[in-house]
Amino acid sequence: MSTVNRILNFSAGPGILPLDVLEQAQRDFVALPGVGMSVSEISHRSKTFEAIIGECEADIRSLAGIPANYHVLFLQGGASTQFAQVPLNLLAPGATADYIVTGAWGEKAAKEAKKVGTVNVAANTSAGNFSDLPDLGALSLTPGAAYVHYTSNETIQGVEFKSEPTFGDTPVVCDTSSNMFSKPLDISKYALIYAGAQKNLGPAGVTLVIVRDDLVGKAPASLATMLNYATHVKEKSLYNTPPCLAIYLVGLVMKWLKANGGLAAMGERNERKAAKLYAEIDRTGFFRGHAARGCRSNMNVTFRLPTEELEGKFAKEATAAGLDGLKGHRSVGGMRASIYNAFPEAGVDTLVSFMQEFEKMTG
Repeated sequence: MSTVNRILNFSAGPGILPLDVLEQAQRDFVALPGVGMSVSEISHRSKTFEAIIGECEADIRSLAGIPANYHVLFLQGGASTQFAQVPLNLLAPGATADYIVTGAWGEKAAKEAKKVGTVNVAANTSAGNFSDLPDLGALSLTPGAAYVHYTSNETIQGVEFKSEPTFGDTPVVCDTSSNMFSKPLDISKYALIYAGAQKNLGPAGVTLVIVRDDLVGKAPASLATMLNYATHVKEKSLYNTPPCLAIYLVGLVMKWLKANGGLAAMGERNERKAAKLYAEIDRTGFFRGHAARGCRSNMNVTFRLPTEELEGKFAKEATAAGLDGLKGHRSVGGMRASIYNAFPEAGVDTLVSFMQEFEKMTG
């Protein structure tokens, strides 16, 4: 496969996939070795696909050290469906769920939960355009809450929790869509975590849910079958036809992660990539970061230039130079460089060089 025309993809999602994975998928797409059919054609009830999904789950468990009392589910509908599915399963009538809102995705999650039951917004950092995280010691938490929900990394604003908070005995639910498996993960701190795959795990189309056993079966009997976690636990994610190709690709990404040192090595690599970019942002003041320094995301680096006119010029010239997807979200403006697991360190060096040259020519 020729890589001559591959550009640097800074998109917030779907994000960049490892080239090794794309090349293997290309080789195997028409016919899986020894099978004679594409993974898009084989039955999800076949021994072949059972082996694919089983090996993918085993690698996920190995990478993150997931214990036996947690279920690994491959669902559909993205994190946006989980915004509703979580409270539908876990928020019983008369109970309250706490939500920590630190960005656009946390806002959406809380909004959906309010349609299901009682929600207490324990913190909301919108007053500062979600540029910082709240003081966890000053949260307005509900005694005996059904769960507390937070978003570990906000792609739009570029803020990230640098550690995994706990909240006493309250079950912790976390949307980890944009930084799952970007660093080591202590699953014991969570009751349930979920992630759309299209950042660090694989392509869009599959949603990874990891749920502790004691939370399964809490949904009301009236809940639709497909929305009940117990359905998918019992059927091992095969109740209906799953996104077979997407799961196959997630499996390839998991093997790529293992071959590249696992989550600890990936965390070190991501820290190094982000540090280079933030150092350039801070170097002269020409660029300025959106997120507060203590919670800057390693995945989504958000920054502004002196004027909107220069920002438009920067985005246009970057695209022409093969640096695609750098324009920031309209709610923040400026630029956003998404540098997920598969984004090469050399690509960060290229962006830094472009930033230096742009400042020299326009600053």
